[in-house]
Amino acid sequence: MLKYSIVIPLHNEQENVTDLYDRLKAVMEASGETFEIVLVDDGSEDQTFDLLREIASVDSRVTVVKLRRNFGQTAGLAAGFDHARGEFIIAMDGDLQHDPADIPLFLEKVAEGYDIVSGWRKQRIDNFWLRRFPSRVANWTMAKLSGVDIHDFGTTFKAYRREILEQVPLYGELHRFIPALASWHGATICEVPIRNINRERGVSHYGISRTFRVFFDLITIRFLLRYLSRPLHFFGTGGMLSIFAGSGIAVWLMAQKLLHHIDVVASHGPLMLFGAVLLVLGMNLLAIGLLGEMQVRHYHSPVRRAPYSVDRILRAQSEEESHIQE
Repeated sequence: MLKYSIVIPLHNEQENVTDLYDRLKAVMEASGETFEIVLVDDGSEDQTFDLLREIASVDSRVTVVKLRRNFGQTAGLAAGFDHARGEFIIAMDGDLQHDPADIPLFLEKVAEGYDIVSGWRKQRIDNFWLRRFPSRVANWTMAKLSGVDIHDFGTTFKAYRREILEQVPLYGELHRFIPALASWHGATICEVPIRNINRERGVSHYGISRTFRVFFDLITIRFLLRYLSRPLHFFGTGGMLSIFAGSGIAVWLMAQKLLHHIDVVASHGPLMLFGAVLLVLGMNLLAIGLLGEMQVRHYHSPVRRAPYSVDRILRAQSEEESHIQE
């Protein structure tokens, strides 16, 4: 088995591809370890794939995975992870804001036995209000919710032991939360400071809307970490409280009717309606919780559906393009 796989999703990065490959190759060759580079073309509309094809044709250590359309960064990483063959997998962005010269820092830590090594952009140089401040809030919240004490969940620049990635399914935009999800499986995690470099070429694909999506993902992660194997504990608690409250209202109204002969509909109509709503809501929450418990039965042996569709895979040693059928 290869020692290291470098996985990089790319979307419209024709200005950076060649420089990125040259720098990666130099760093990994200097390490003296066996390696491969897995480059994922995530539906690029420029010349990115043509450049990747040229690279794969001359270097047998390069694998190119071309997706049929732009599925997003998490799906691009998932495609790269699925086609990587290394014992350790290093993920990074393809815009050269992650410096390949920092890779030896990751290699040193995985050699010490850590399952995940996360990059930490200790000295960030991007816009404070649009990027740094929201990132600090999100990272602090994520650390508190997950119990994983790292400073930078958002960066893609991380190293993983293969076995850990095989236990963490990726979908949506959960790639930035792999350390939190992996902590549920008992993964050992550390971080190393990395350089934060301004993009020199090409156009950034990130905006302020990404920050809002992160906060929605935080809610998902919290639920997954705490109630993944026991959803009835989450929905059932609210359901039982609602049923008890509705039942209490119903008993009180019945007592008023039987003991004091009060016209309940005329005197307490809104309260009666509120009690009925609480009863129905409680039963619905319990039903959702029970359905969730049924789904948990399939959790440990899921039929995982890949969140991407591959068009072709290029490897120099095969001397041909392998077309993948959907």
